[in-house]
Amino acid sequence: MKTNIYLIILAAVLITVAPSCQKGYLDKSPLSGPADDTFFSNQDELILAVNGLYKYVSNPPLDGMPLNLTIDDGTDIGWDRNNSALQALGKGNHDSNNTYARDIWRDAYKVIAKCNFILDNLDKVKDKTTPAIFNRSKAEARFIRAYNYQYLIDYFGGVPLITKMLTLEEAKIPKTSKAELVDFIMKELTEAAPDLPNSYTGADVGRATKGAALSIKARSALNNGKWQDAADAAKAVMDLKIYSLHNDFGALFSYAGQNSNEIIWAFQYLRASKTKTHSTPTALLSRNGQGFSNKVPSQSLVDAYPCTDGLNIDESPLFDPKVPYKNRDPRLGFTIALPGSIYFNYQFETHRDSLKCWNYDTTPATRVDNQEAINAFATFTGYCWRKYVDLADKVDRSNSELNVIQIRYAEILLIYAEAKNELNQLDQSAYDAINLVRQRPSVNMPAITLGKTPAEFRSLVRKERLYELAMEGFRQTDLRRWNIAEKAMTGNFYGRIQRGLLAAAPQIDENGLADYSAVPNRADLRVIEIRTFNSERDYLWPIPNIEVVTNTKLIQNPKY
Repeated sequence: MKTNIYLIILAAVLITVAPSCQKGYLDKSPLSGPADDTFFSNQDELILAVNGLYKYVSNPPLDGMPLNLTIDDGTDIGWDRNNSALQALGKGNHDSNNTYARDIWRDAYKVIAKCNFILDNLDKVKDKTTPAIFNRSKAEARFIRAYNYQYLIDYFGGVPLITKMLTLEEAKIPKTSKAELVDFIMKELTEAAPDLPNSYTGADVGRATKGAALSIKARSALNNGKWQDAADAAKAVMDLKIYSLHNDFGALFSYAGQNSNEIIWAFQYLRASKTKTHSTPTALLSRNGQGFSNKVPSQSLVDAYPCTDGLNIDESPLFDPKVPYKNRDPRLGFTIALPGSIYFNYQFETHRDSLKCWNYDTTPATRVDNQEAINAFATFTGYCWRKYVDLADKVDRSNSELNVIQIRYAEILLIYAEAKNELNQLDQSAYDAINLVRQRPSVNMPAITLGKTPAEFRSLVRKERLYELAMEGFRQTDLRRWNIAEKAMTGNFYGRIQRGLLAAAPQIDENGLADYSAVPNRADLRVIEIRTFNSERDYLWPIPNIEVVTNTKLIQNPKY
């Protein structure tokens, strides 16, 4: 059966012309099935088609979760307990039939096809709509198409560039080089940005904005070493002066933070229609919280977070291995459920001898069996992710309507700081950008002082991205951009000591990577899996085998 790009595109068009939602801009009644030659006939049909893009752009590759909330669990900072294609990517034993990579490829081209259909047919309604709606709709389609190409090249490198609907005869096309694709993305976003508004209200919240277009431009430029373009695009977002950091870092990833001025673009969800929810809480939650704990953070990530004096745990006098989570960067506890903390109204304790724990759902609290110690499928690493876990989802953990952030202002500030340093333009503005992130009120880490060498500042900004953005989907591209994936992704993937603590801090290097070789009781760490990374192969994912088979002009990535 043929499943090449053309057939994916054709199937996507059939969905595009009949989007099915129920409320607001993402939820409209389906069209009755207009033919290609008559669609679009009016402004309403144009808006409906663009609305459909937002529904399908968030297609999840695994466990009903958006891409950015799963992919870090295939890197050094996280693990997927399921025997899944994501686990295979992290372990390094994947091949060109890997379904996680295949689904990302397939879903991206579905959305690209929808965008191309809209852009090919847009002029049919130009005289039947307002200039503002016409220009905005065109810009939205170009933005979403560029957004999809941006993550395709991050993961696969060069891919076929398709900018129109194809006939079957045209469907067999070769890769476009990554450099050409980057230029295309930058051009699309540059031209789309002026036709997008700064913000929306009411049912339109969640559409692409000018800030979103400039942000993806900055991200794509950064990931591809176009430092000046990255700095300029990030500065353009900053100069809009409509975004600011949320005071409460932890609340940013909860229902309470959904309307924060830090959020530039987020996927919108609505429980009223079960096709518009995600299953993140079920996957992340502890066993006491009636979750599966199948996506969990690593011991090395826990150890990467510094002490409140800004020093690594192997350097700081504030670090005590007997109470390892005390005096640490607050983002550690905001990002990860730590032993001894309260998580989803239960005492969270993963020491294997802690057979009872406190249930704070009752008044007064009661002692109950501790599933984190006795359940065979409790978190294998001894930790759980805390971002996007909100008690408001307690009744229905598999259908969360908590919006999932795709771009936020902190990322833009860190893009700017990194790009300025790589340009050898380490000025006050670069320090101000990183310090804004470090010193939001709920974090309040020490400011980075002037006078750092480029190497010192590079280390600081790399670590800052780790502390700030863990579990948000950036780690894969960061490791690739910095050319450290073979170091980070090789060897033992560790969980905590099951009946004890590390006797001493591991060594933390300039990239925030932990080395346990000098820790006296390192042999007691739980080895979750042993990973390999082939630097000649694994800096790119494989193009799905079915694509190479059906499109003979498409060349597989090296070593697959």
